[in-house]
Amino acid sequence: MLFLVILSCIVFAQSLSHGHVLHHHHTQPYTFGYSVRDHHSEQHRHEAGNGYGAVVGSYGFAVAKGIARQVNYVADHAGLRAQVNTNEPGTANQNPAAVSVISHQPHAPRIVDPVHVHPIEVAAVPAVYGLGAGLVL
Repeated sequence: MLFLVILSCIVFAQSLSHGHVLHHHHTQPYTFGYSVRDHHSEQHRHEAGNGYGAVVGSYGFAVAKGIARQVNYVADHAGLRAQVNTNEPGTANQNPAAVSVISHQPHAPRIVDPVHVHPIEVAAVPAVYGLGAGLVL
């Protein structure tokens, strides 16, 4: 009986190596998307892939106060590239990590009152090892 089990495993392994059992799937393009809107906001996302790893898409939102963000992106052999168009408060034009942020919100400089700024004392804390190497408390 053991001989039949071993022989069956060998035959099965041989059929796998010759492609008799494996199914090869062809690449397939896809698209999907959604859009949701209510009385106060709108959200959306749309994406298309060519079946070979390249993807193009966008997503975003808008709220009744007039604040909006639209992100357009491409992901392919050259990596992920995105462009963010927004008027969100506190944003400024910048290009971190190959992402282009285009703000329509005027950048307000941060004002610090030097009278109320107090230096923070920093004390050395010894490293504690035990649960994880290099864990510092």
